[in-house]
Amino acid sequence: MAKFKLDEVDHQILDMLIDNTRIPFTDIAKKLLISAGTVHVRVKKMEEAGIIKGSSLTLDYQKLDYSFIAYVGVYLQNTSQTKFVLERIYDIPYVTVAHITTGKFNIFCKIRAKNTMHAKEIIFMLDDIDGVYRTETMISLEESLNDKKRLMHTIFNEL
Repeated sequence: MAKFKLDEVDHQILDMLIDNTRIPFTDIAKKLLISAGTVHVRVKKMEEAGIIKGSSLTLDYQKLDYSFIAYVGVYLQNTSQTKFVLERIYDIPYVTVAHITTGKFNIFCKIRAKNTMHAKEIIFMLDDIDGVYRTETMISLEESLNDKKRLMHTIFNEL
């Protein structure tokens, strides 16, 4: 597939979608002085090129009683068990992110829980997975920065 080239109108459309993924195409069209059909066609082309991969929903975990965040480093008995362990981690819905890493841990996870007791249960679930040698946990006192928008704006401004 040929590389998709973004022009200034594409950048402006993406810029607005980054700020609000639910903005109607008609609103984008009015601001850019183009037709809603043009916005639709351009967004469709960016989706087909793989530049846009869906949209996301931001939840207020505090209001849902899931504001406790911890990071769990997972040590494996053997790195050959990585795939198996990741498949088991996937079955634990409170693990929201898992990375295969270099350095100290084999896998690094982010968990969301209701409180410390709930987090302990989740950590024990991770510890109980065959192939996990041990875990090391860091509790988040505050999520001070969680802003993908700034990075996306920067990337598109650099294009």
